[in-house]
Amino acid sequence: MAEQDTLNVKVVGPTPTWPTKIYYLVKNYEFTEHTADIGIRVRGDDLRGLFKNTALAMFDIIAQTSVIKSKRKEEITIKEKADNIEELFINWLNDLLSLSAAKELIFTNFKIEELGEHNIKAVCSAEDAGNFKFNTEIKAATYQGLKIDKIPSGWQVEVIFDV
Repeated sequence: MAEQDTLNVKVVGPTPTWPTKIYYLVKNYEFTEHTADIGIRVRGDDLRGLFKNTALAMFDIIAQTSVIKSKRKEEITIKEKADNIEELFINWLNDLLSLSAAKELIFTNFKIEELGEHNIKAVCSAEDAGNFKFNTEIKAATYQGLKIDKIPSGWQVEVIFDV
C-alpha cells in the first residue's frame, strides 16, 4: 500500500490511474448558409483527404456517435467511375447514403486506396445504425452550388445536402 500526501489529501492504496489518451472529434467542416437544405464547406490536405473528410462530415451530421460500441461492424469496398471529379464526388457521397440506408449502417471511417479524376476505390468501415442517435436525415448530395477548389493549404469543397 502506497501513501501519498498531495495538497493535504491522503491516498491509501495504489495510485489511481486515469486514461492516458483522450480522443477529441475535431470537426473538419463548417456549415454554409442555405435556406432549406444543409450546406457545408470541407477541407482536405489532398483529394483523398477531401473525399474522406466530406464523408465523415456527412455522417457526423446524420448521426451522433454512441458510447456503446456496436458488435456488428462491416467493411465495404466501394468502387466508382465517373466522367469528372464533380460527378465522382457526388456519386461517392450518394452511394454511401444508399448503402447506409439499405444495410442500416453508419459509416465511421474511410480508407481511400485509389483516387483519380475518374475513379475511386475505398474500404469503408461501418457500424450498426441502431447504436447511434439520429440527428438529421440527408436524402442526397446535390450538384447545386458544388465547388471543388485547389487552395494553398490543399483542397476545399462546398456541397449542399438535400434534407
